[in-house]
Amino acid sequence: MAEIGSRKYDLILLGATGYTGKLCAEHIVKSLPTDLKWAVSGRSHERLSAVVEEIKHYNLDRVQPAVEVSTLSLEDLQSLAQKTRLVLNTVGPYFRYSSPVVQACAENGTHYLDLTGESPWVYEMIQKHHDTAKASGAIIIPQIGIESAPSDLLAWTLANLIKEKLSLSTKEVVASIHELHGQPSGGTLATVVGLLDHYSLGEFKRAFAPWALSPIPGPRSSAAVPLQTKLFGVRHQQDLGTLTTSVAAGPNVAIVQRTWGLLGGPKSYGPNFQYHEYMRVKNSLAGMIFHFAVGLGFLVLAIPPLRWLIQYAAHSFHAPGQGASRANSTEESIELRAVAEADHGSSNPRMAMAKFRFEGSLYYLSGVFLAEAAIIILKNDRLVEELGGGLLTPAMLGQPFIDRLRDAGIIFESRIMPERTTNSKQ
Repeated sequence: MAEIGSRKYDLILLGATGYTGKLCAEHIVKSLPTDLKWAVSGRSHERLSAVVEEIKHYNLDRVQPAVEVSTLSLEDLQSLAQKTRLVLNTVGPYFRYSSPVVQACAENGTHYLDLTGESPWVYEMIQKHHDTAKASGAIIIPQIGIESAPSDLLAWTLANLIKEKLSLSTKEVVASIHELHGQPSGGTLATVVGLLDHYSLGEFKRAFAPWALSPIPGPRSSAAVPLQTKLFGVRHQQDLGTLTTSVAAGPNVAIVQRTWGLLGGPKSYGPNFQYHEYMRVKNSLAGMIFHFAVGLGFLVLAIPPLRWLIQYAAHSFHAPGQGASRANSTEESIELRAVAEADHGSSNPRMAMAKFRFEGSLYYLSGVFLAEAAIIILKNDRLVEELGGGLLTPAMLGQPFIDRLRDAGIIFESRIMPERTTNSKQ
C-alpha cells in the first residue's frame, strides 16, 4: 500500500457521469485549487471522457482530470483506493453499490466522503469498518450532503456558541426545514423504494433507535417532546413557527447524535443534550394532515406490491442518473433554522439561533459539500491528525468547513438571543 502522501491523485470522483457527480465535477473545476491532481472514475471511458470535455471550459487554466475506468468489484476498488488520497463517492443507491468502496478505502487508509441518507446502510458500515478505518487513518464521512451536513453543522455551531458565550451546556436543539424548493433526482427516488426491499423492518428499527449511531450511550431525554407533537406531529416553537414531521429527520438526528458521542458526549454538547428536527408549515391543520400523510406513505411503502408500483412510477419521473434541468434547478432553494436552549435549570433559559440557506440547485449544493469537505481534509494535516480516522460525521470538520461553505455562497448565521421575560417554548 502506497503512503498516502505519495499517491498519484489527491482525489478521485467516483460516479462522475451521474447527475450529482457531474455537478460535483463542475464545482471542483470552478472552485478548488488549480494544481489539484484528480481523476474521474466510472465504468465507461467514453462517458467519462465526455464529462471531462464538458466541464473543462469552466476553467481552462487548471489541471484537467484524468480518467480512471473501474468497475465496482472489490478488486478494482482496492486498486483505485491505492491511487488516491481521497475518494468522493456519488454512486447510489449506496446500500446496493458502495459497500466495497467503503471497505477499500478503510483498508487502504484512503479518505472517503459520500452523499447517502441511508441510515441502515450507514449503521452497517460503522459496524463493519469503523475500527479498520481508525487503524488505517482513513477519515470516512457518509451523509455529508443535504443529508445531513446542514443539520449537523447547525447543532455543532449552536452548542459551541452557547459554550463560548454563556459557558453553559446545551439542553436541546430544535431544527426546522424552514423552506425547501426542489425535486428529487431519479437516484433519490430509486433509493427510497429500494431500501425497504434490501433491509428488514427490524434493521430499520435498529438503525433509527435513539442514539443508535453514537459510540457511547446517549442521555435520557430531559427535553420532553410536547404531547401534541407525539399525538398529531405538530409543535409550536417560538422563532421557528408551527412545525410538523419531517421525512428527513431520522437520518439527520442519527448523525447529530453520533457527533455528540464522537466529540465526547457530556463533555461536548452537554450531558442532557437532545436534538429534534421538523418541517415548518402554515398552521396546525396543515401539520396534522402532513404528519398522517407521511405515516400513510410509510405504510404503503411497507407493502411490496404497492412499493413496486411506486418504484415503476419513480423511474418514469426521473430515471437514476437524471434530475431537474439546469434552468429549473436555478429556482431551487433550501433554508434550515434552528434554536438551542442552554442547560442551566432556569424557567427562562437563554437561547441561541442559527440559519443555513442556499439558493440554487440542491444537487449542485451536494457537490459543493463534497468538494469543499475534500479540500479541508487534503489541505489541513493538523485536523486530519486530530481526527485520526474512522466513520465520522460532517461536523467533525468544524469551523474550517463552515468557512469554506460560506465562501462558496452558502449563508450560515448564528447568534445568542436576547434574554426574554417569558419561556421560549410554547
